[in-house]
Amino acid sequence: MNTDKGKIIATGGIIGLFGALLVKFGNPVNMGVCVACFFRDIAGGLGLHRASVVQYLRPEISGFILGAFGMAKVKGEFKPRGGSSPLLRFILGFFLMIGALVFLGCPLRMILRLANGDLNAITGIIGYTAGIWVGIQFLKRGFTLGKSTTNSTAAGYTMPIFAVAILLLLVAAPTFIFFSESGPGSMAAPVTLALGAGLLIGALLQRTRLCTAGGFRDAMLIKDYHYMIGLIGIFVFALLGNVIFNFETFKIGFEGQPIAHNDHLWNFLGMSLAGITAVLLGGCPLRQTILAGEGDGDATITIIGLMAGAAFAHNFGLAASPAGVTTNGKVAVIIGIIVALAIGLSVIASVAKEKAARLKKREGGVEVGI
Repeated sequence: MNTDKGKIIATGGIIGLFGALLVKFGNPVNMGVCVACFFRDIAGGLGLHRASVVQYLRPEISGFILGAFGMAKVKGEFKPRGGSSPLLRFILGFFLMIGALVFLGCPLRMILRLANGDLNAITGIIGYTAGIWVGIQFLKRGFTLGKSTTNSTAAGYTMPIFAVAILLLLVAAPTFIFFSESGPGSMAAPVTLALGAGLLIGALLQRTRLCTAGGFRDAMLIKDYHYMIGLIGIFVFALLGNVIFNFETFKIGFEGQPIAHNDHLWNFLGMSLAGITAVLLGGCPLRQTILAGEGDGDATITIIGLMAGAAFAHNFGLAASPAGVTTNGKVAVIIGIIVALAIGLSVIASVAKEKAARLKKREGGVEVGI
């Protein structure tokens, strides 16, 4: 087997197995790993929203960041950088979270839900694929958020310090931190297991660059299936892990799935929004988390947008629940799609205008030379 192919399959396999094991040891069913949900829980734990059932300082997130940070340091790839359209990244991250919370899960949880028999995830996958296809059309027309520039070392340490702070607050549990007493936020694997899993996954993802959006995007855009093989590895090993470790909760069907709803239209549209925004951002929530650990300030801004989106979703009734999608949530998804499309169109218009100006300038220079 090709070495690179073996690494990407192994990485996917480890993520899938930990997705099942974390459920076995306490994480919510079908939510062994969910980056959007975990940032949402952290936002709740910090009091940014007051939805009492989803408040917990998830150590997996700290593990992802610190694992990527440590590996990047060892490999000489820790490079503080940023400044690439921060406001647009914040907005896109904000609406990516809205789409994920209407679907009830990030793209990674979408795969893990399917691996535990939740067929509602199929609608999400179709929507995610559609959204990525739309994003690709913008890429083909020159969409870019611009080049990042070198930042100070202090700026690069922002997210690793945040990750350590979250761990310290989790252990110290001061009174100003909120912890759910019921619901998904109250369900958690032991801290050492969750942190260890996060550290390993973060380190592996820093090396392999596996990304859910990248897997679908590259398969459709350039017929490169390298990352897609890793995503298949996540599904296959999570499926095996669930059958072995979580057979009592393994259930194939649309109805009665944990922390899910079967409103197919909004599952589709929620993940379509997630797909468009992930492509425009250059990576899914998991990939953004790994990049932030490497010192990428643009990814850090995206994560701040994700957390703001989570807080807004729960403060204003946008997030879905097993009962279905709220009217506010439906409106927010439509607004998010419109905003994402507007950003894409405005950026490619600006890129085209800049190219035309450069071309005109060059032509003028030639004429002067003659």
